[in-house]
Amino acid sequence: MITAPVETEIQPATVRTRPIRVVSIIEADFVTGQAKNLIEFAVRAAPDIHFTIVGYLRGGEPETKYLQAARAAGLDVHVIHERGRFDWSVTESLRQLVAELKPDFIETNNVKSHFFVRASGVWKKTKWLAFHHGYTWTDFKMRLYNLVDYWSLRKAYYAVAVCGPWAEQMIARGVDPSRVHVQHNSIKPFVPLAQAPTRPSADPIIVSIGRLSKEKGHVDLVEALGLLAARNVPFHAVFVGEGPERASIEAAAQRLGVASRITLAGLQHDVRPYYEMADIVALPSHSEGSPLVLLEAMVASKPIVATRVGGVPEIAQDQRDSLLVAAHDPKAMADALERLLSDADLRHKLSAGARQVADSHSPEWYRESMLGLYRRLVEAPR
Repeated sequence: MITAPVETEIQPATVRTRPIRVVSIIEADFVTGQAKNLIEFAVRAAPDIHFTIVGYLRGGEPETKYLQAARAAGLDVHVIHERGRFDWSVTESLRQLVAELKPDFIETNNVKSHFFVRASGVWKKTKWLAFHHGYTWTDFKMRLYNLVDYWSLRKAYYAVAVCGPWAEQMIARGVDPSRVHVQHNSIKPFVPLAQAPTRPSADPIIVSIGRLSKEKGHVDLVEALGLLAARNVPFHAVFVGEGPERASIEAAAQRLGVASRITLAGLQHDVRPYYEMADIVALPSHSEGSPLVLLEAMVASKPIVATRVGGVPEIAQDQRDSLLVAAHDPKAMADALERLLSDADLRHKLSAGARQVADSHSPEWYRESMLGLYRRLVEAPR
């Protein structure tokens, strides 16, 4: 059982006359945290690695924001056209693409891409590196996706998880442990804004950033805010993100009488103003992998209250850089928030500790760690 990250050993590189060629396949309509990481790493990895970014387009749809961002970053982009979400003709397109580009290996980043690489059979002749970002939804559809994905991942040469618990899940479902690796995310240095953002209130600001979906636990956070209000604790909360739980969040805020003390800021492409105005960052998730929000808050030197789920305890340590609480427990979240709001010395201590953790997850660290894994993959026997 994997209980801690499996650090990728950095091996001396074999002298190469050309960069490692990687075909990286991902389905992303917009620049998600996962897609953003991929683009940034592909740029940093040059000239050691040459990436061809592959995405999907359906019918006459315009090119996705993700593919536009990849092109803008100077990366080679290839589009696979499809008739529907799981169009079987994609398997032939993949076979043709791999035959044309002759990559050293294929890299996939989500369940759909894993499935098509497995189904196309290209993994039989070309090494395949699969990134398993885990699943935070538990409805029937996602349980089905789980089954399909683990079927696919069993044929990957290497399978990389973003946290130990998801690596354990892969192993439990039949993926060879010797081919499973753990690689946490990295975070770029925080660049402060030239002008301080306008705060929505003179009260302390609690910021929560993430998609408004059930597994992110925003309703639990609203419940915790209701408890703070009942205790006459001053605060104003800002939720940054959009998603299907917005109505539930608004209803809970109305029911608990805290609607006037919560700002729903919607989807924001630049979240720096919200980190800058935050006195505390809250991460109330029911499930997480290696959350970028956690690292973003740390690099911004913000004290954090987070739930002890997924890969969060592999990055954050209670009392050192954050306060960790149980998921699904609004009272524990409220108690931790109140403790931080009332203790300036503790906020300062956690802020300093958070910044130290962020420094250890730098882009340079990530680049060298991933280069080590890529070289091992290229040099490994078939």
